[in-house]
Amino acid sequence: MQAMPTNAPNAPLKPFSAIVFDMDGTLLDTEMVFKEIVWDVSTELGFAMTDGLHHQIVGSSHETTNRLLVEAYGVSFPYAVFDDMCRTKMKARMELSVPVKTGVHEILRELRSARIPTAVATSSRAQHALGHLGHAGLLDHFAAVVTRDDVTNPKPHPEPYLRATQLLGIAPGQAIAVEDSHAGVRAAHAAGLQTIMVPDIVAPSDEISALCVAVMDSLHVLRDAAFPRG
Repeated sequence: MQAMPTNAPNAPLKPFSAIVFDMDGTLLDTEMVFKEIVWDVSTELGFAMTDGLHHQIVGSSHETTNRLLVEAYGVSFPYAVFDDMCRTKMKARMELSVPVKTGVHEILRELRSARIPTAVATSSRAQHALGHLGHAGLLDHFAAVVTRDDVTNPKPHPEPYLRATQLLGIAPGQAIAVEDSHAGVRAAHAAGLQTIMVPDIVAPSDEISALCVAVMDSLHVLRDAAFPRG
């Protein structure tokens, strides 16, 4: 299958056999919700969150977030309390509804119709990932879901994407990765997947853009590139 990304005319997609999606900020419109929670919890604990620090933790693993916050606030930062409060608040919000990113349903329907398998590679824990995807009605679309609990090394290490393509039974170079975070782009590129960034909260730097086949405005753009009409 050959496709030309709408906003990256000099970087056509190579033929692909599968797509591996990130979850938060890519499939689920949860990053802005989590941003509000992070700000609220930080304030409650007496610490001032900043956009710069928040951007660093977007798409990061539990371990990386812990390290970044302790580096920013000192060893007295109560990360375990912070993490538990964030999880509790997020669970309550997601029990009301799990917001889905624009274009998700359309591209997943197109991929299913074309019999192109899909997977998820996320830094979230299994309980969070499977619960949110299930609540959003998306879980049945994926042949594999790789979570933080399934790998030794989370993003930006390539292991999540290598594991996802292994479960799909294809070589990494046969798959497209769709990401919204810098850590995710680095992981997918290092794993050898064609990497497309659809930015959510964090814009790509020049370095991150250089690791991508294309930076696209939405999943609608990706769908049009993968399944051109006429």
